[in-house]
Amino acid sequence: MIKIILIIMSVFILYCMIETARELRDFRLTKYRICSPKLNGIRGTKKIIFLSDLHNRMYGKENERLLESIKNQHPDLILIGGDMLVRKDGNSYDRTVRFLEKLPAICPVYCANGNHEQKLKELPDKYEQSYEGYKKALTACGIYMLENASETVRLDEAPVRISGLEIPLGAYARLGKKDLPLKEITDRIGEHGEEYQILLAHHPGYIQEYLEYGADLILSGHYHGGVMQLPGIGGVISPDFTLFPKYSGGIYREGAQTVVVSRGLGTHSVPVRLWNWPELIVLELSGTSEEM
Repeated sequence: MIKIILIIMSVFILYCMIETARELRDFRLTKYRICSPKLNGIRGTKKIIFLSDLHNRMYGKENERLLESIKNQHPDLILIGGDMLVRKDGNSYDRTVRFLEKLPAICPVYCANGNHEQKLKELPDKYEQSYEGYKKALTACGIYMLENASETVRLDEAPVRISGLEIPLGAYARLGKKDLPLKEITDRIGEHGEEYQILLAHHPGYIQEYLEYGADLILSGHYHGGVMQLPGIGGVISPDFTLFPKYSGGIYREGAQTVVVSRGLGTHSVPVRLWNWPELIVLELSGTSEEM
């Protein structure tokens, strides 16, 4: 009996290793439909690509497979949610920049920072890589950087406010959740207004605070899908060691508000994924109609 159990365990471990290797080689396309009466000015549907947590990962030479998948969706906007690079020394972001520089030729691109970019910016003496160099390269090619800032775009006749929020670095502590008062958010990006607002807020551990703020669509990442996704449960563990985080990856409807948490395109520190494919997210926005 023990021998049979050991064989079963060995086969399962081998399967997990093979599946992890398979999931680390490719990504999947994830589509969500989002409807709101605030978007009734849209004629038909507008398509937004959401990129998050690439961490310098390459899918094909110069990320050609990822770039081709983005082009094939014919997006109206591309939104970047942060952690496209790795801040640690010895992890050059040059190839990531070359990939990002190609995106504005497809459609307008708006970029917010994750904790990796934010640490490069706020702690410049600690790392060999330059945040200013990264930002300069992105803005030079036409990418709009949202560092605690907002821009309003029009999707047909619907005004949409895109906000990039950088929370205090202390909120990314690995153990224990820090307070994030509503005033901390409004002091950084202003009050929520009448326009449909998309909030790029990298850390999903503060979704309740973002909902209280009032954003209509909240886009986060950071948790990498919780490393392993269990059916009916979700992600297993977050980077701050929260077990079974509520918002680990997927779409969540909270009344009239919507939360989308990306499982990310790359990995960092723990290069493991199980039943948790990297994903390229496509958001299809429209006015009030039957949700798909």
